[in-house]
Amino acid sequence: MRPRMVAMAAGLLAIRWLPVLPSIWMVAVIALVGLALVYRHGHWLGFTLLGFAWACTSAQWALDDRLSPALDGRTLWVEGRVSGLPSSQNGTVRFQLEQLQSRRDVLPARLRVSWYNGPPVMSGERWRLAIKLKRPRGLINPGGNDFEAWLLARRIGALGSVKDGERLAPATGAWRDTVRQRLLAVDAQGREGSLTALVLGDDSAVPRSDWQILQDTGTVHLMVISGQHVGLLAGLVYGLISLMARLGLWPQRLPWLPCACLLAFMAALSYGLLAGFQVPVRRACIMIGMVLLWRWRFRHLGLGLPLLVAVNGVLLVEPLASLQSGFWLSFTAVTILMLVFSGRLGGWPWWQTWTRAQWLIAVGLLPALVILGLPVSLSGPLANLLAVPWISLLVLPLALLGTVLLPAPALAQPVLWLAGGLLEGLFQWLAWMAQWLPAWQPLLVSGWHWALVCFGALMVLLPSGVPLRPMGVPLLLLALWPPPERIAHGRAQVWQLDVGQGLAVLVRTRGHTLLYDTGPRLGEMDAGERVVLPTLRKLGVERLDKLLISHAHLDHSGGAASLRRSLPVGEVIAGEADKTPGAQACTSDRQWQWDGVSFSLWRWPGARESNPSSCVLLVEANGERLLLSGDIDAAAERELVRTRPQLQAHWLQAPHHGSRTSSSMAFLQALQLRGVLIPRGYGNSFGHPHREVVARYAALGLEVHDTALHGAIHLPLGSFAGARGWRENRRFWRSPSGSTDD
Repeated sequence: MRPRMVAMAAGLLAIRWLPVLPSIWMVAVIALVGLALVYRHGHWLGFTLLGFAWACTSAQWALDDRLSPALDGRTLWVEGRVSGLPSSQNGTVRFQLEQLQSRRDVLPARLRVSWYNGPPVMSGERWRLAIKLKRPRGLINPGGNDFEAWLLARRIGALGSVKDGERLAPATGAWRDTVRQRLLAVDAQGREGSLTALVLGDDSAVPRSDWQILQDTGTVHLMVISGQHVGLLAGLVYGLISLMARLGLWPQRLPWLPCACLLAFMAALSYGLLAGFQVPVRRACIMIGMVLLWRWRFRHLGLGLPLLVAVNGVLLVEPLASLQSGFWLSFTAVTILMLVFSGRLGGWPWWQTWTRAQWLIAVGLLPALVILGLPVSLSGPLANLLAVPWISLLVLPLALLGTVLLPAPALAQPVLWLAGGLLEGLFQWLAWMAQWLPAWQPLLVSGWHWALVCFGALMVLLPSGVPLRPMGVPLLLLALWPPPERIAHGRAQVWQLDVGQGLAVLVRTRGHTLLYDTGPRLGEMDAGERVVLPTLRKLGVERLDKLLISHAHLDHSGGAASLRRSLPVGEVIAGEADKTPGAQACTSDRQWQWDGVSFSLWRWPGARESNPSSCVLLVEANGERLLLSGDIDAAAERELVRTRPQLQAHWLQAPHHGSRTSSSMAFLQALQLRGVLIPRGYGNSFGHPHREVVARYAALGLEVHDTALHGAIHLPLGSFAGARGWRENRRFWRSPSGSTDD
């Protein structure tokens, strides 16, 4: 039985690494072969093929439900019902729409929309909205979050921004939203949002500063409803009935054990229903059900069976769950604890068991965090020693009790006030821990490097009597101190990051780093903090020798403040130094060399507007040249060619994102280019790049690399090897490079 379940799980998980899905005919053949093997021989390979065929079929349904390319960018009137729990932050209301109706076109089953300065929206309401629709699309950078995978895993077929709308019907059946509103309305000493996250799994009201504290201390799992919380509630119910039976308080006509198992499982399901049944909750409910069933029937449960049942149960219901990081972290943590403590728990005192659990989880999850590109908290084991029992034994029971008492506000208020006070005290301690030892961002690693880290973690987790166990420590440390990337003397590594409608270019030589522009900032969206900084850290950048801000427009300078707060910066140079605090002026006579790579600046002193005032940077490595041009227009291009008649470049960062006022034919011909790198946002409202500019590039036979189509662009300058987009690392859920289609 177990080998077949392992085989089924392997087939269900295999789609996680597919670059493309097989055709429907191929899937049908795989399913038929699998059925034949299972029916005739019960062979494990048949279960693998059946699991793989079901996962591919489910994934294809999700892809087929995406917005049609013909509707991309169009505004339609749509009727739909609000589902889930809407969030409102900084004047923007975000929610999901289901049960959609449109008189003009067929729409996906589920939309995720944003309404800037929109009215309050309740789950269960029905609205008629004018929505500008957009196909699922996300920024693609080295080691960055994969927004497209996140959307597909939730089967969201389109994004949209609301232009106008009217409420057609009030909320119906929205009891979770009603509970949330009541929780947010109580006085919990400023921790109402955190209590809502604990009770309902809704983290929209938790401030970003709190999330950073939780991330730095490795306690994020405490503010999302996890299997630990569900298991605690089930255990409390089971333990209470067991205690009543021992004390003679349980009715003798009712057998206590079946009742305890049934009521404990019902408590777990009720909490899961309250939380929206996310992946960790599904896993916990399945495993709790298995444990209680075997406890009821007095059978030995074993180690792997409940875990295999849980994995297959989750994936059979939703095969795309494997696209979520939480799936892997949840099952990895449970597997580690089961493997390490199986058969050995009774030999340790409770305090030793508790401390071992924390550091074993930290060691065991390290390879998963590294490969997923998630932050690693070095203070996590210590922080969790106090935080886990504090939340599990004090805060969570009070929060759930207060929620049950909400119909009686006079009783609920003091309970929730006390729970909020306990949370506030915990966060003050965690904030101190975060300042003492913040989270570390793992670098991008190769496959063999990650395999060594996994092997090291496995050796460390082995029983203490194993002779080679200490040798796992140096292998495990490779995750913290991987061998640095060695850039050859006279060469440069260039990354034009995918920051949306903006610009950020990283230039690295053997021993120095320069960042040209910092990405956009628009309201709460700061690409410097959310995109550029994490990418720099994953590429191993610990400081910037020079930060060059082409000009003061926010799509180029918006992330500068957050970067300067978070990274040491040697020198700041700006095209508009008077608008950039602490910056030196960009001058056309400035030149320098780093590790055999030449850099030279140019700026039009006669510019009267911001765009033509951009500081232009020429980088030359081993005879190959890249020109970073900011937002200069045709007039500045003519002046650049006039003052530097010998200027030539192999690669050009498209001036002003490919706008019609730039990339003049005379300028392009003078440079004698090989290719152009276009920094722009997908579906941007400016129409960049303009079709006339694209026609000029095509007429000259230039290679065109576009961040909106190709993701972050890597150019090994000095090797003459050409540029490559990060989106070319194919995954079946991503639109291919150079296309908006799947």
